[in-house]
Amino acid sequence: MTSSGSPAAPAAFDRAAYLARLGYDGPLAPALTTLRALHRAHLLAVPFENLDIHLGRPIVLDVDALYRKIVVDRRGGFCYELNGLFAALLRDLGFAVTLLSAGVARAGGGFGPEFDHLALRIDLDEPWLADVGFGALFVEPLRLDERGEQPDGESVFRLAADGDRLILRRRDRDPAAPWADEYRFTLRPRALADYAAMCRHHQTSPDTTFTHKRTCSRLTPTGRVTLSEHRLIVAEDGRRDEYPVAGDDHFRALLREHFGVVLPGLPWRDPLAGN
Repeated sequence: MTSSGSPAAPAAFDRAAYLARLGYDGPLAPALTTLRALHRAHLLAVPFENLDIHLGRPIVLDVDALYRKIVVDRRGGFCYELNGLFAALLRDLGFAVTLLSAGVARAGGGFGPEFDHLALRIDLDEPWLADVGFGALFVEPLRLDERGEQPDGESVFRLAADGDRLILRRRDRDPAAPWADEYRFTLRPRALADYAAMCRHHQTSPDTTFTHKRTCSRLTPTGRVTLSEHRLIVAEDGRRDEYPVAGDDHFRALLREHFGVVLPGLPWRDPLAGN
């Protein structure tokens, strides 16, 4: 689908257009400085969002389809889309990329199933964990072999061993702040098609938050902006302000203003209706 909702032929992957979508004109050599800069640029330019689920548009894990949505139609997506396409860009630039399967931490304890989340391993002189598809997380990649604390922005991250898995943990910069699990993953290489069943699950199941509310969130140079159903949340330089959303027309206007996302005047659909 295009942003107008009509079918469209697949768009051929174009590195230059992708980089322009990110607003990136820096070095392209497969090196750590490039990876860090691209990772940050992606988070600043491409929002984490689940809008197609609520518009009743199937999300298909195909690189050409993802390219059309994110680059041509200037949309965002969730983990399978954002990290799936970012992996394609990094490979095109000569990086060694491995798709990793993770289970997201649950509020009541434990973790989600295999393929609940897609993260990336990037191998340079040492391995790195990259993730532009989790919403608010680390801004620059983390050292995958490091078990100590890794500060990033307002948070500190740590990778803890759990048998043959690793758990990504986070806390605030305050040393007294508690650690919270983000997700647990293995280092086994995966293919994009391996995530198809869980991608369908997150589009249709009443057990996933993606079907319960619309959301769109993006890193900004001074914080983060998030649009979630009835609220616009702007976090800037440590300050958090909330503003009400007055209906779908206002929601779409805010999408355009803060995220550059343009959606047609189609009715929102209950993603669980008829399932």
